Amino acid sequence: MALGPWQILLVLALVLLLFGGRGKISAIMGDMGKGITSFKKGLKDEVDDVKDAAEEAIDVTPKKGDKG
Repeated sequence: MALGPWQILLVLALVLLLFGGRGKISAIMGDMGKGITSFKKGLKDEVDDVKDAAEEAIDVTPKKGDKG
């Protein structure tokens, strides 16, 4: 199967898009890493908030023998 001129142009365009110009892939991966880190930090903060709220909660369950 031979590659025609359009297929070669398409491959060159994809290579240029992916690897051309000031390390676009590394910049994209860096941004993705920052996003994942931020997401994990947000989840950790939310879990800590839930734990703090649970510790501060007032126990309102009735005691055994209380009628009322």
